[in-house]
Order: sequence, then C-alpha cells, then structure tokens
Amino acid sequence: MRRTGAQIVWEMLRQEGVEVVFGMPGGSIMTTYHPRQEYGVRHVLIRHEQAAAHAADGYARASGRVGVAMTTSGPGATNLTTGIATAMMDSIPMVCITGQVRTSSIGSDAFQEADITGITLPITKHNYLVTDVHDLARTIREAFHIASTGRPGPVLIDLPVDVQTAEMDFKPPEGDVRLPGYRCEAPIDPATVERIAAALADAERPVILAGHGVALSGGAHLLRTMVETAELPVATTLLGKGSFPDRHPLALGMMGMHGTPAANYAIQQADLLLVLGMRFDDRVTGCLDRYAPHARKIHVDLDPAEICKNVQVDLGVVADVHDVLEGLMPLVRRDDRTAWIERIAVWKSDAAEREIVSHLQSDALTGPEALHEIWRTTEGNALVVTDVGQNQMWAAQYYASSRPRSFLSSGGLGTMGFALPAAIGAQIAKPTNEVWVVAGDGGFQMNIQELATVVQEELPLRIAVLNNGYLGMVRQWQEHFYDGRYEATKLWNPDFVRLAEAYGLEAWRGTTVDEAHDAIERAHGCGSACLIEFVVVGEGEEGNVYPMVPAGAALHEMMQRPIPVGVQSRRWSS
Repeated sequence: MRRTGAQIVWEMLRQEGVEVVFGMPGGSIMTTYHPRQEYGVRHVLIRHEQAAAHAADGYARASGRVGVAMTTSGPGATNLTTGIATAMMDSIPMVCITGQVRTSSIGSDAFQEADITGITLPITKHNYLVTDVHDLARTIREAFHIASTGRPGPVLIDLPVDVQTAEMDFKPPEGDVRLPGYRCEAPIDPATVERIAAALADAERPVILAGHGVALSGGAHLLRTMVETAELPVATTLLGKGSFPDRHPLALGMMGMHGTPAANYAIQQADLLLVLGMRFDDRVTGCLDRYAPHARKIHVDLDPAEICKNVQVDLGVVADVHDVLEGLMPLVRRDDRTAWIERIAVWKSDAAEREIVSHLQSDALTGPEALHEIWRTTEGNALVVTDVGQNQMWAAQYYASSRPRSFLSSGGLGTMGFALPAAIGAQIAKPTNEVWVVAGDGGFQMNIQELATVVQEELPLRIAVLNNGYLGMVRQWQEHFYDGRYEATKLWNPDFVRLAEAYGLEAWRGTTVDEAHDAIERAHGCGSACLIEFVVVGEGEEGNVYPMVPAGAALHEMMQRPIPVGVQSRRWSS
C-alpha cells in the first residue's frame, strides 16, 4: 500500500486502538490532519494547546488507555509543555504528536520553528524527531509501548512537514517491540513477599500507604481484600484517592500537608509502613528528618529510581504493586491490634468533633459545605476532576471516593487550569459517568475558553466554581506566614453565571447552603452542560483549609481548625 506519512500516522493510531485525538491544527500539521476523516478517529478541537494535553491526560487517567494530543509546530508545540510536565509528574500515559518545519529548515529559525524535542527532554519519558518516513510507523508503535509500559509517562513525536508528505510502500510493523536498554519487567521474588508478610505479622502499629501506583497497577481490589483480612489501616495520597474507599472503617484518609489527623498521627506513631506505589514527595512527608521516626519502612514501586530517593527505607522492592499484593494474599493473617485500631478511632473522633464545634454558625457558604453537598447529592458515585488550590484540598477531604480512577487531580506539578480540560477528556472516556469539575475562581479562568469545547462536543459536564474572590491557597499562606499582607491575591471576577450562559450552558448561583443544595440537585438531574457558581467565604478561618502542616514541620505538628472563641467542647475543653 502506497501511503504518505500523514496517512501512516492515522493507520498506526487506529492500530493502537486510538479512538479520540485532542488538538488544534496549524501550518505544520495540516498535512497530517487532511486524511483523518478516512480513518474514523474522532478529533476534539480544543481552544488552547495546553488544554489539549490536559484533555488527553484526563482521558488517560479516567480510562487507563493512552491519551493522544496533536498540535502544530512552534507555539502550538510549546503550549503543550505544561500539560506534558503535568502528565510526567503523575505518571500518565500520553502520546503527543507535533508538526515541525521541513527537515531542511530545522535550525534556521524558520517561521514557527521550536526545538520541541530539546525543550521537552526533561519532561517526557522519551521523545522522537522523525526525519525519515520509513521510520514513522515503528516510531509510533514504540511511542505507545513506552508510554504505557513500566512506569507510564508522556512520549512526544515531532514530525517535519516533508516527512508528512513523503510516500512509501507501507506495511505495518510486525512482532514485539524491541528496545535495547528499555527494561520494564519487574518480576517479584517470592522470598521478598514472604519477608513483607512476616514484617506485617510482627508489627503492632502497621499502616499501609497507598499511592497512585495502586490504581495504575489495577491492584485496588487486592488491597481491599488484604486489608480487610489482616485488619490494616490505610492512608492514601492525593492521587491514591479511590484506591481504598474513603469511608471504609480502616481508612485513615489522605496523608500529608492537608491530610487528616488520623493519617498523619498514625504515620508518626507507626512501627511499620508498607508503602505501595508512591514517591514520598515533600507534600506527603513533611520534615524528612522527623518522618515516621519509629517505623520500619518497606517501599514497593515499579520505578527503581524512587527507592530511597527521598526517604531511606529498610526494604525496597522494585515490582508491580498488583503482583506484590497478589503474592501477599495467601500469606497475611489477622492479628490482634485492638489497641492500635482504638487509638486511631479516637483521632478520627476528635477531628470530627473539632470540625463540628469550630464551624461558625452563619448563613455564609463555605467551600467544605459546597463539596459535602455535591458528595451527598451524587452519593459519592460521580467522577470528580479538580483544579489546584483550596478547592482541590476541600474536594479531597469532603468528597469521599470509593473506586479507582474516580478522583482526578494534578498532583506533582499542581497545575492550575487543569480541571476543565481534563474533565473533557474524562467525560469522553466515560460517557455514561456523571463528571463534576471542581475549580476555584482563579484556576477556572486559566482555561475558561474550553467551555466552548464542552458545548461544541455536547458534553454533560457539571462545573462547580468556588468563588472566594482570592487566589485562595496563596492568600491562606500570606495570612499565616506573611503577616497577613495579601499581596497580588485579591481577584476581580466576571459574573460566572452570565459568562456560562453566554457560552450556552445552564448556570446557577449558590450563596447559602440551601441555595447550594438546590443548585446541585438541578445540576445532578441536568442532561447537558451546566455550571454552578458557589460564592464561598474567602477570608478568616472559615476560608482556610485545615489541617495544615507548615513548611519544615513534622506531620504531627499540623495546624488544625481553631475552636471559635466561647465555644467549649467535651474533648477540647482541657
């Protein structure tokens, strides 16, 4: 079959099972766009290339398949970089295809030329500049293999115009992908699994730390079975949410800077941490010198680079989390840890009571109340995609998740503007799911133009904008650590309801709990895209996220929500 490079791109995408591509055409990629309709691959026209990367990312997170983004050269390609870095930090499988100037013009500062392979070298798992059409099919196949195997990540293919137009006698590659030096297999040693089981049996105060790797490995069901068998408490990372049900009796909740008191206290007093598929980032550990000082640490991760990178461990296991959990299943047993479980129950009860007695009795709506109402209305069954900041932490704390890939958020890079485009990808990946966007007024405006994509693609997204009039998390830090000087954090905002209506969405506003409840009920039953603007408290303690571990502090030194003056509590009166 005689095929151009452009046709080979779509032939190979179809062979890789790609159903949708997110992107925007331009001068150096138009040739590749031209034959797309002949191959039946859906294209979603995004309004900004950064959003194309986030949409492909959200598609991959929700589905477990490789997300694909396509843009032109120069600014089109460089606009992808924030989304690529986001995917790299969170181990998301993605393939980005960028147009490039002709091979004869590379290096000449041609119109819309950028060295995108050089630019993205630190933020991709691998990248390619294809200079010969005969290498194109093999390159695309390798890219999907690299993106989706081992520790997943983004791969970029840069495609010059003349390679897109060149012709060749095309025959799809056959056989397995062979890449000398690329090793992603990590066979588990049975003796190592036995050591882990023995350590669990010996521990009096064990804690399981479940990270993103649990969901990526498909091991969530095994984790729950093992935990229930051995009665082991579980704390999760932000990206690990849903790997273990948040409302399970053995769930400690999220750990780290804005984690629950039960999770943070348990880690600091544990005598064993079994760490599954997480990378010990600074937002999880707090002060490294005082992190889990009494605990033996066993770290299971597919990437050997993560073992002892940030935290020295007693046993590092380079293996797939699923395989380790499967090996542990017949070996674990239930031991009497009544005292440990009861101590954890006290921490949970104390934190819950502090939340109740510290709530200011007023008609003003708070962020936690808005998120709780969304959870209550959806019964925890929605797929939630958050932005970054206070809205993100409140969603993690107050929207209880019960299954993997149901809570999507930018963890490692913390990318404001992530939620709306990522939710576009997630909704396309899961068309029958109820998908909620949770965003702050600051982050929402960073990719607000994608409301047009939502309407054009007829996606029934529910969008919750928490409008507190500030860059809220920055304001909170300024309040606590910068003498209350709110520098460059106060926002003037548009009327989000009227703006949404201008794009063609139904929209409502909630300023009280009752109004918020009514709007959420309407959105829950809405069959098309809609938006709710929640006008929430933006200043004072009711506008802050708690708990909060200050920079440089240990996890147990977290700041908890203050008790209002004059309010007494049975537990806290002392």
